[in-house]
Amino acid sequence: MTVRPIVVLSDSLIDLIAAGEVVERPASVLKELIENSLDASASRITVDIQGGGTRLVQVADNGEGLSEQNALLAIERHATSKLTRAEDLEEILTMGFRGEALPSIAAVGKFVMESWDGSSTSGTRVVIRNGRLSKVEPCARSRGTTASLERIFQNIPARRKFLKSRGT
Repeated sequence: MTVRPIVVLSDSLIDLIAAGEVVERPASVLKELIENSLDASASRITVDIQGGGTRLVQVADNGEGLSEQNALLAIERHATSKLTRAEDLEEILTMGFRGEALPSIAAVGKFVMESWDGSSTSGTRVVIRNGRLSKVEPCARSRGTTASLERIFQNIPARRKFLKSRGT
């Protein structure tokens, strides 16, 4: 038996492993995005699903929205607006950590987030393709956030083959 050397994994492989923990199927993407909308104090949430979620999962809200700086931070691993110290873990009163799951979601398809916080001069559109930042640009939109994931597991055939039926 040959002993294989120990290697440090690349960031992209780490993101795919983490994505497998957060993103089991389209329903888990939907859950995370809706929780983000609720945490952002949205009073209106719109959901669009195509192909049972394999072609598109999109959640749009009228919540607090994000500035460009916060939109870019929200897609970073281990970024959150909910915690600053260990004691905060015992006092979490939100559905999730806004931004916690976004890098994992963005690692498994084409992720587009548009957001406006109501005070910046324009909204921000962030496009991530299979975990890699592709584009950041201004956009016109109302206050709130729209997050969408297209073609889930397109770049991960091993995960794609375990997807359940569209109805599931």
